[in-house]
Parts: sequence; structure tokens; C-alpha cells
Amino acid sequence: MWEIKTSRMQSLVFSSIAKKFSYKVESGESKDIRFPKFGPYDIRLGYSRIPEWIGKMSGEGYAVAKQARWSPYLLRCVDLGVFTIYPEKTQGGIRILDRYDKPLLYQNFPERIYPDFKSIPPVLADMLMFIENRHLLDTHSSYQNPAIEWERLLKSLSDAAMSFVGKDGNVAGGSTLSTQLEKFRHSPGGLTDTAKEKLRQIISSSLRAYSLGEKTCETRKKILLAYINSIPLAAAPGYGEVLGLGDGLWAWYGLDFKTVNRLLADARKKNISPEHANEIGSSLKAALSLFLSQRRPSAYLITHRQYLETLTNTYCGLLAGAGVISPQIRDAAIASRLDFKNKGALLYSMEIPQKKAAGFIRSKLMATLGINRFYDLDRLDLDVKTSIDADLQREITEALYSLKDPSNILKSGLTGPHLLGKGDPSKVIYSVSLYEKTPVGNVLRVQTNNYGGSFNIDEQMKLDMGSSAKLRVLIHYLGILTKIHHKYQNSPSEDLKRISQDPALDPLTRWTIDYLSKAQDKSQILFLDAAMNRTYSAGVGERFATGGGMQSFANFNKKDNFRVMSVCEAFRQSVNLVFIRMMRDIVYYYVYQRYSVTPRSIDKISDTDKNRLLIQFANKEGIQFTRRFYNKYRGKTYDESRELLFMKVQPTPFRLAAAFLYLTPQASMDDFEAFINKYLPGSRLTDKYIKTLYTRYAPGSFSLADVGYIAHVHPLELWLVSFLQSNSKAGIDEAIKQSTDIRQEVYRWLFKTKNPYKQHKRIRTIIELEAFQDIHREWKQLGYPFDYLVPSYASAIGSSGDRPSALAELIGIVLNNGIIYPRTQVESLYFAKNTPYETLMNLLPAEGKQVIAPETAQTVKMALLDVVEQGTAGRLKNTAFSAQGNPLAIGGKTGTGDHRYKTFNKWGNLTSSKVMNRTAVFVFFIGDRHFGTVNAFVSGPDAADYEFSSSLPVSILKMLLPNIIPRLDDVRISGK
Repeated sequence: MWEIKTSRMQSLVFSSIAKKFSYKVESGESKDIRFPKFGPYDIRLGYSRIPEWIGKMSGEGYAVAKQARWSPYLLRCVDLGVFTIYPEKTQGGIRILDRYDKPLLYQNFPERIYPDFKSIPPVLADMLMFIENRHLLDTHSSYQNPAIEWERLLKSLSDAAMSFVGKDGNVAGGSTLSTQLEKFRHSPGGLTDTAKEKLRQIISSSLRAYSLGEKTCETRKKILLAYINSIPLAAAPGYGEVLGLGDGLWAWYGLDFKTVNRLLADARKKNISPEHANEIGSSLKAALSLFLSQRRPSAYLITHRQYLETLTNTYCGLLAGAGVISPQIRDAAIASRLDFKNKGALLYSMEIPQKKAAGFIRSKLMATLGINRFYDLDRLDLDVKTSIDADLQREITEALYSLKDPSNILKSGLTGPHLLGKGDPSKVIYSVSLYEKTPVGNVLRVQTNNYGGSFNIDEQMKLDMGSSAKLRVLIHYLGILTKIHHKYQNSPSEDLKRISQDPALDPLTRWTIDYLSKAQDKSQILFLDAAMNRTYSAGVGERFATGGGMQSFANFNKKDNFRVMSVCEAFRQSVNLVFIRMMRDIVYYYVYQRYSVTPRSIDKISDTDKNRLLIQFANKEGIQFTRRFYNKYRGKTYDESRELLFMKVQPTPFRLAAAFLYLTPQASMDDFEAFINKYLPGSRLTDKYIKTLYTRYAPGSFSLADVGYIAHVHPLELWLVSFLQSNSKAGIDEAIKQSTDIRQEVYRWLFKTKNPYKQHKRIRTIIELEAFQDIHREWKQLGYPFDYLVPSYASAIGSSGDRPSALAELIGIVLNNGIIYPRTQVESLYFAKNTPYETLMNLLPAEGKQVIAPETAQTVKMALLDVVEQGTAGRLKNTAFSAQGNPLAIGGKTGTGDHRYKTFNKWGNLTSSKVMNRTAVFVFFIGDRHFGTVNAFVSGPDAADYEFSSSLPVSILKMLLPNIIPRLDDVRISGK
């Protein structure tokens, strides 16, 4: 009995064990550490997944910088099944910091808590103890074990025994607040499903209670505080999991936590007015209901709220009877009603600039850590150190938002030609990214936009960015010439002369051979200089066989239409036709590498290659038609499909007969006659003629290709309608698989034709496609973000699309002398700080990969500088200076994307053009380390109202330089 009253022996035993529990944090990865697996608290804060995340982040270039080491006793006890004993955090939540440790996102869960025991209104503490643990704060023994309340435990065991032998009645719970904390934090699912689990809760709770010494007076107060702050209260719609009384009052009842506490602090005052008593009673009842709901939170708070109302009223009476509350407050509480209010989604109290930056970082973390919801990410005990400059992010975001106001457009001088003289400025979306090259890679300093949502334009959107594609083409052009130069620079003149005599030689190889044959100094630098001065026609009169048809292109400046100019000048002034012809040369180079011919000499291709290419064409085009027809007839019944098909068949007897009898081979003569009469009413066809049709076009009389020719319907359309008749649930993949042989049969004519032009036309389509696959492979190594290039010379002027972040990466390669480094926003991840699971992961110095020859990178850099010095970005000339007064280098490439949906006739002439969106971009570098992009974008039909070009993003960068330049080392903005 003495031990039951005092817990003295327990205090000696448990404290002697608990004092041996410790951990320390040391450099490097730890072997002396364990991680929990299943507790709701440990899952929510992310402790259970730290080993998994270490593996994931190690694969992303991070390493464990320091981690906790546990004492042997702590390791042994946890291995035996005890929960980890340490001072647990009441609040978790991700904290995202900028490069200077300024908050981008700092949110605690739960948000509303009591900071200490003294801040809890006494009536609230007494209510909870009356319900759950009446002797928790008894002072008869300083050594009391809060894990066990003997009177309650014995009553629970007695009730359980009576229930076992068949006596009716409820079984009282034996859990104390201390063991309940262990249960809903660390037990699987927050439940006690076995006696073993209950024992584990009691032992863990006892060890935790005595972890600070033999006496538990202060510990018991902390237990009550932790319980009130952590009690699980189901999941509120639009909010998610609710923890703690403070968040519970807000999420379920819409009550302000501070107001409730102020009212409850008055609950035991005398001479309370009736009005004030009603306010106190209503708040007290809400708090009491949440304590009671913990027994069955989902049922009481969501599905059976009327039961919670009744139970709470009952306890109001019990509390008054026990003297915990006054009769006046009891009556006021019972008279009030629980007023549930769903508050909706949790909103972060963050400014827009920080919110955008945090949102982008959170999206990246979700993908990297394998987390499916922001909800789960935001509740982790995780500090994220980013490379973002919060102050610069804020300044640039505010500047971009200001451009929605026409008065600011006027004030900023953005109303001139090719700017915002036309169109609604509020509909233009701007985005800005700024990177800096550092030892750990290319780190993000700013990424923002003035779009109202969380969509990351720079990272998630595919845009027609116009002439910015010329930067990729120029790099590729110089790269090919460099390969050819390396291959032949030491070849004897006799060999060069022999190679040059090949009439099928591609233009790039021929030019290089000619250069090497004449040059005295064959060094790469002089060679690349000559390559930049190589000339092309900018004429627009030529029509180009590309993209499966004949296409024409235009220049932005009509004065260029009759000029011949160097590559250097064409890049500087962004002349389209030069780069169209340059792309043609690149395509011819890759064709020659495969077949030793160019598209101009296809007649010299071998028969073996010719047959393979024709088979490939039949397969490619056949798949395209199969997809088109599948989408046309998908989901339709056979009768609907047949009606749709015959709408396009010219109603002549033989065409209808050929199509019908192919689709309905089992049709009788009567069926056929009924069909003919339906589609040719009043035709006066004789029975004999109808019978002749039935016999002549009987199934098997003609090949599928012939049936299609007779009916003037694509054979694959006929086949697909027939296929879906007996395979109505088949998907597109199955249709393509089943049509493999059919596609070759349909195109058999192509192999037999005596007209070489028809074959050459198809072969040209395939070899161009193969060339663009080679081109795409090279572009992909330089960060091109998509898995496909449009097989057309128009890709040289942006038709394949691009992404601002990928363009920034490309110019970063140039700035890094041809080395590609990873882009990153996160410098470190600090998991579970100040806990036994503490793990800091830092980003390691990056290992780059040489993807462009250094000499090529330097040549391209000079061309980018020239665009600012003399070309399309001339507005930026002489806009920034170093501390010594020297001009600060600014280079870049402009691009304007006027994306239209165009249709052409069979002769290649434009028949219609519909504006889809308008884009303008400037990809730039400043100085030796900083680079990025500025973009302007309008989507949809409204884009037709605007005439802005790349002059707009160039002007915006100029406007932002006073914000950006001071962040660079030892430079200042000019007074201009």
C-alpha cells in the first residue's frame, strides 16, 4: 500500500534507468541510432521516414553532415520495444528559410497552444483531470508515477472481470493522461490493441515521467500541458487533422483561442453578469466537448454530434456537482448549443513573394522526398535552408505585380513600339528567374511571377519562345563543326581533296574540308571565328521541304529579306531564314552520317536502306492514322460508327457497296439491298444491278487498300471500324498492336510504285525524322526539357517549344565554360532538430560535366555579349558598372513566340491562322556568375491584341537592374 500511495520504489528504478538515456550530435552518419516506424506522431513529423529520405537525398547530391548518436542504454531499451525517451516537441511544421535564414515559410502544427502550464486557465485543467486523471496533480507524494492511477486501474480491471463473466455494464478506462499521450503519439494507429501494447505504454510513460529525476511534480504539469496541446480531434473538412484544444476550438467551432482563454479565466469569479456568464458558459462547453470527443473523435465531431451535445450537458452537471464549475456557469453552458463551423482551408500568414518562393520549394521537396500532399509535407519537423534571396524575391515580385497597373506601365516607359502600347497590361504574366554559379552548383536566387496561382511558369510550362531557340541551334552548329574539325584537322591535303569530291557530301563537312584545305593556321579558335563569319542567305523566296510538306518562313525585319549575312550578324539581329538554313545543314549532316547521302541525293541511297525506310514510313504514318481514327470512333456503338463513316462516303453504288461489304461480310442479299435503298433512295437501281454489286464487291474480292481506294475512305479507317465492332473495349495500344501487319498491307503500293518521286518524298520524311532524333539527343544533353522535337526546320525558330528554366540552364553552361552543373534551390535539410533523430544533410560540391567544348562556349559567350552591344537587346548597353567604373558584362538572347494554329492546303499555302498565345523572353547573364530569364506571356485569344516582342522582357530586366545589381559583388547601378 505504501508503494501504491508514494511510488517511491518506482521512482528509484525508473529514474535510475532513464538517467542513462542520452544522445549527442556528431559529424557524419550515425550507426548508433534508431528510428520509429508506426506512431502517428512519428509519422506526422517525418521521423519514421528519415532513413528513406537519407537514401533519396544522397542520390540527389546531399550527404549527412551530422547526426545523433545514442547512448547504449537508450539503444538497448528501444530495441526491447520501449518508445524513445526524450523531451518531445508539442509543435512540428516545416520551416523554409532563405540564404540569410529569413523565413519564407514558418508554420507550426498545431498553431494555437499554451506555452506553459501557468497559461492554462485553472478551470480548464480541473475539467480535464475530472474527466481523465483526477489525481494527476495530487501533492501527497512528490514521487507519484503519472503513468498509473491505481484506483482507476483497479476499477478498470474489476469491470473487465465482471464483463468477462457475463455481468452487464461499461468497462471504465484505465489509461492516464500520461499513457494516453504515449498511445496516440507512438502506438500503431494511435490505438491500444493488445495487453502487450498497454504494457509498453505504461513502461514508456513511466520512464519518460522520471527522465528528469525521481520527483515528478513538474513533470505531471508538463503532461497535462502536452495533452491539452496535442489531443487528437479528428480531421475537419478543408483543414485536415486537428491537434490540440486551441486548433480544435478554431477548426470545429470557429472560436478565437485568446478570447476563449480570457473568458475561462473569469469562470471562477464572483458576481458574474448573466451576459458574461453566457459567454463563459458557451466557451467552456466548447472546450469540454472537445475533451470528451477524444474518446470517439470522428463519431462525436462528424457523424453523431447530437450525442456529443448530450454527453457534454451531462458532464456540465457532474462538474458543477464536484465543485469544478459554479451552478451559474453550468446553467449557461447547458443553455448554449455547440455551434459547429467549418473554417475551410488553412491559410498561411505569408506575403505573396515569400509564399511563391515557398510554394516552388515545397513542390520540389514533395517530388524529391516522395510525398504526395502539401498537407503531409507542411507537418514535418524539418528546417529547409534554401538559396533564395528573400528580399530580392520580394522586390522583384512587387515590381512584376505593379505592371498590371497602366499608370505604372506609362511611368516605366513600357508603352513604346513592340512593348505594351496595345492590349490590357493586367493580362500579361511575367516571370523572372535568377541563378548564381557557386561551388555547389547553380543555385536559385529568385524565381517568381505575377500569376495569381501557384503554377510555376519557369519550371512547369511549355512555351513557344521563338528566337531563343537560335541559341540552341548556334551551339549545336558550332559543336558539329568542332567535331568535323577535330576529325580532319591533321588529315593530309590529298585526303581532304578526295573527301571533298564526294558530290553527296553534306554542307557542314564540305565547308570544313574547304577551310582546312586553305587555312595556314588550323587552330580551333580561328576555326570557330571563321564559322561565325560563314555566310547564309536571309532570302524568303525559297520553299523548304520539311515537316512532311513544303513550308515558307519570314524574317522579323523585311529589310533582311534580300541580304546575305554572317552567322554572327544573323544571331545578333535574330534573322530567321539564316537559322532555318543552318538547321537544314544540321539535318543534312546527320543524314549523311547515316546514309552517306543528303536529302538532295536520295536516289543514291541503297535498296536495303530504301526498303527499311519505306517500312518505317508505313509504320509511322499508319500509327498516326490509327490514333486519329481511334479518337474519332472511341466510345461509339457499331451502328453510330458506321453512320459516321458513311457520312463521308460519296453516295455512289460501287463506293457504298465496297465499304458496306467490307464492314459487314456476313450480310445477306436482303441486308445489302436494304442498305443500298437507305443510302440511295429513289435511285431506281435494278435488282440485277444490285445483285451484280453484291457479287463484285463480295468480301475477299479486293484487298483492304483497294477497298479504301474504291470507297475513297482511308483503309485504316475501314479496318478500325471493323476492329472496334468485335473489340469494343480495346484501347489504343491494342489497336496499334493488332494493326501492325495491316499497316504494311495498306502501304504495299508504296513499294511497288514506278514513280520514284512518291518513294523519295516518304523516305525524305523518315530520314528527316531520324535526323531530328539525333538532334534531340544532343539538345537533351544540354538540358532540353522535352522528349520530342518537331521534325521541322521551324524548330530553329521555336516551334518545338522550350522552358524558361531550361534556357537558363543552357546559358549557365555557356557561363561555366561548357560545363553543366545541377541547378538547386535547397542547400540543406535539417530533420528533427533537437531530438534523438536529429539529422542534417548538406548539399555537396557539385561535379560538373563538360558538354560543350570550352572554346565553343567562349565563342557563344562573345555572341551573347554582341546581342546586347549591337543587337536586339541593345537597350541594356552600358546600364551597369563595377565599383571601379568599368562596364559590367551583360549578354543574352532574345526570343518572341507568336504561337498560332495554322492550316495549309496541299500546295503548302497558308489557309487560316488562329492566335493561341504570345510569348517574349530574354535569357541573360550578368557578370561572371549570375544568369537567368525574364518572360512575358499572354494566353488564349486575347494574345491577338498585343504586339510586344522580346523588347519587353529586355526593358523589364533594365527596370529591375537597380534591384539586382546591388546583390552582386562590388558593383553599382549607373545613374542612367
